[in-house]
Amino acid sequence: MASTETETTTFYQNVVVMRHGDRKDNFDPHNGMARAFRTGRTFRTILPFQIHRVFVSPFIRCVQTASEVVAALCAVDVEANAKSSTDVIKFDPSKVKVSIECGLCEMLNKEAIRVDVAPKDGNFGFDIPLLENMFPIGTLDPSLERVYGKMPQWEETVDESRSRYKQIIKALADKYPSENLLLVTHGEGVGVSISGFLEHTTVVEVEYCGYAELKRIMTCKNGSTTAGNFLVLTKSGQSGITYFD
Repeated sequence: MASTETETTTFYQNVVVMRHGDRKDNFDPHNGMARAFRTGRTFRTILPFQIHRVFVSPFIRCVQTASEVVAALCAVDVEANAKSSTDVIKFDPSKVKVSIECGLCEMLNKEAIRVDVAPKDGNFGFDIPLLENMFPIGTLDPSLERVYGKMPQWEETVDESRSRYKQIIKALADKYPSENLLLVTHGEGVGVSISGFLEHTTVVEVEYCGYAELKRIMTCKNGSTTAGNFLVLTKSGQSGITYFD
């Protein structure tokens, strides 16, 4: 009789969730650029896997950060003492694809955004094409369909925001199960990437450009892929994150 055995393969999917750097309009305008670019180069040096896709909150500080990180990830020729994307001599845009994802946005409530800054009608009016033009040429994936086609509702509660962050992390990972992802978001989003997948954990600090590493095992059999639970690899005190059980 012919064998009915099917081959089962397994691999790990990796997700890195990162907080934005300093905004250009805060303090020295070059601080955020340098910190973000340096973090991108750190990813290339210490991560034991390649990042395939980058998803970014539409808030300007996240887009600025992601632009520098993506430039570092795509760089193939840089000056010896490179400090930002302006020091990249040559880069390969095929290495990483980047997209804006509204589900990664800041908590839309008064706990995170001052009332005098928030729009009165709750519409932040992001010019997505303008923001996309900030990414290195050739890295934007224009064909991507966002998980959140529009911004969440203004005045969402903290619990609703945290549920959103956990949901979008899993949704993006499920959408691209064979790729490793970098999500550039806000401090609360990075905190949820720890507390949402590590029970009884409280995150007390996420520094600028701090990041958490998650991974899960993927099993392929009979043409279908099954995902395991996310494991949190980042320990308290590592990568700019402090938490306790």
